[in-house]
Amino acid sequence: MSARHTYFSICFTAWVLCGAQSVPANSTISPDNASTIQQLKQLDVADLLELEVTLDEVFDIFDALVQQQHVQVATGHKQSIARAPAVTSVITAQDIEATGAHDLDDVLEMIPGFHVSRRTTAYNPIYSLRGIQADFQILMMINDVPINTLYTGGRNAVWGGMPVKQIARVEVIRGPGSAIYGADAFAGVINIITKNKDDMQGTKIGSRVGSYDSTDVWLEHGQKWGAIDVGLVLEYQSTEGHDPWIHSDAQSLMDQSLAPLGLPAVSSAPATAHLQRKNMDMNLDLGVDHWRLRLGYQGHYDTSLGINYNEVLDPDGRAEDQRYRAELSYHNPLLVHNWDVTARLSYLDMQSSPTANQTQLPAGFMRPLPNNQGLLSYPEGIILNPGINERQTRFDLSTFYFGFEQHSIRLGIGYYYGDLYKIEHHTNVDPMTGMSVPLAQGLLNLSDTPFVFLPEETRSNGYIFAQDTWSFNHQWELTTGLRYDHYSDFGGTLNPRFALVWQPLSQFSAKLLYGRAFRAPAFIELYTQNNPTAIGNKEVDAETINTTELALNYYASEHLHFAANIYTFTWKDALQFQFDPSLNVSVVQNVEQRSGKGLELEVRWKVNQRLSMLANYALQRFTQNPLNVTYTHQDAYARADWLLRPKWYLNGQLNWIGNRERAPSDQREDLGGYTRVDMTLRYKDIHDRRWNVAFGVRNVFNQDVIEQTFVSERGITGLQHDLPMPGRHYFLELSYQF
Repeated sequence: MSARHTYFSICFTAWVLCGAQSVPANSTISPDNASTIQQLKQLDVADLLELEVTLDEVFDIFDALVQQQHVQVATGHKQSIARAPAVTSVITAQDIEATGAHDLDDVLEMIPGFHVSRRTTAYNPIYSLRGIQADFQILMMINDVPINTLYTGGRNAVWGGMPVKQIARVEVIRGPGSAIYGADAFAGVINIITKNKDDMQGTKIGSRVGSYDSTDVWLEHGQKWGAIDVGLVLEYQSTEGHDPWIHSDAQSLMDQSLAPLGLPAVSSAPATAHLQRKNMDMNLDLGVDHWRLRLGYQGHYDTSLGINYNEVLDPDGRAEDQRYRAELSYHNPLLVHNWDVTARLSYLDMQSSPTANQTQLPAGFMRPLPNNQGLLSYPEGIILNPGINERQTRFDLSTFYFGFEQHSIRLGIGYYYGDLYKIEHHTNVDPMTGMSVPLAQGLLNLSDTPFVFLPEETRSNGYIFAQDTWSFNHQWELTTGLRYDHYSDFGGTLNPRFALVWQPLSQFSAKLLYGRAFRAPAFIELYTQNNPTAIGNKEVDAETINTTELALNYYASEHLHFAANIYTFTWKDALQFQFDPSLNVSVVQNVEQRSGKGLELEVRWKVNQRLSMLANYALQRFTQNPLNVTYTHQDAYARADWLLRPKWYLNGQLNWIGNRERAPSDQREDLGGYTRVDMTLRYKDIHDRRWNVAFGVRNVFNQDVIEQTFVSERGITGLQHDLPMPGRHYFLELSYQF
């Protein structure tokens, strides 16, 4: 009889003799372990005969949902979520696998108070956190290095998504983070930590196919080459997109207004919006001793705009985007006695360009001349092909000092240089006359001329910060921090934080938090020019926000965890394009004060050894002053993980979005909410733990999921029927571990 058969004979005998009892979390069965009999109770005969992995491997996903997690994003030092001086969330690679997430956007929907809606252009994501449409108000980092752009302040004009196979974990601050991370850590911080050798033992290959001609293939490899730790992830994705049906666009409205003049309709709507794209991602991680080199590449090709920046259908426009990342870091926790030192040099280069003409207004478009002097005709439409290229270089140095008995002190300095080094502008409209130039003559190149839509500019920033964590009592801890940033283009800003943490019991903690954060004006807000509808303003100030929070964490047992957060914030100098009648265009201005408050509730429950559940709920109230207009929004998320049989896992997710109120200037009815259910069935560790198969259904009940479009300050939107999202769709995934 083989050793494995002997092992399971012992297990079976123990079960027969001892009956039923729950299995402790994080337990490993061993015939030599005196607790084996107690660990095996309540497993049925079929389970024991099929069980070929230790219980901690089978049930690890359930334990991970309720264990006391640790984060580094809150202070730069690893600590438990319960004592971290911020409201934080962690999503691991294990969570990503269990839920069948395909893109970072799927991952972020798990976070309380976080919702991913869509822009019109290419259906790029809008991140909303705590009621703030935080596309530019969230700092996104990869391995602690910001990737927000100079151009938009967000993730880039052609985002294209981010695959998840390279992600080891995602750490999120829900709330201000400028006291540590500086600009754009306004409504929150997202830090994506990529996999290294320790996260990938050996080689794994995989493929995923699904609805809308979607394909995903990947390779993961981790090993030690001599003294060097090597981790590599390659992933390729392509999809034709779900091709949403667009009933009418902005050109449809113009067609209606010009119909009394006897002019024909030229809008492509109603029609589908094409959303195909191809992505290539690479992440290489090399580590030796205290040094680490990370190299990353993201390429987005053949990305269809679908709907352009003017909310007009563009069936042919295409763009591509390439991002190159390099980071060299040195971390020595004991460089000298009581000193933990980290130094980092990083470089980011982002290049976006059109690959097919981007038609801003369709063929046959006409516009009236001033004073009823006639019409200008554009028989081939209006074409604008923008190219944006920027690079960012950063140096950061920080250190912890642990020499004081009750204090942990962190100090840091750094320098950043950003360069919008190449702007391309090709169009078929003569900037002097406003008349159309025949495409047969080629597009006009307005790059490096006074007529370019955005000049090439630079920005530099130097910063210094200090943080002290004072454990003045075994139950109490006070964290204070202050960071000063000075920008070459708009001056300095000072941002403090305070966090008082009380933990009278190991199972319970309460946190009172305050933080101030800011968002630097993006170049599109400062320097946009030669645009008939909107221009920038070099005189605007940075946005600021002051946030106060109360957070409670309670571990009722090792299997049950509750959390509750209440917060309030005041947002000043919000940046917004506002229509200026004297110029007949919209101009960026610092507008009215805004404020908000909200509630977030979370529960995680390991029901038994086969079932774990979690749920969260968020209520947000957002007020715009001086109009005193208040919007209320609610959302909820629920997840269940069920071990059907050994190696068979069933995951279910529910996303509920409440009723969405329109702005007073928007005459449309409020947009109703929706409930979307997703399910993933996974069969793991097949045939000597090498194969892994999953099948998933998204939007199981084929609900009408609609994301909201927003009106301009003049009460106009080109997409009256909002943005339809995919109906029911499927995927099949297969991977193999060498």
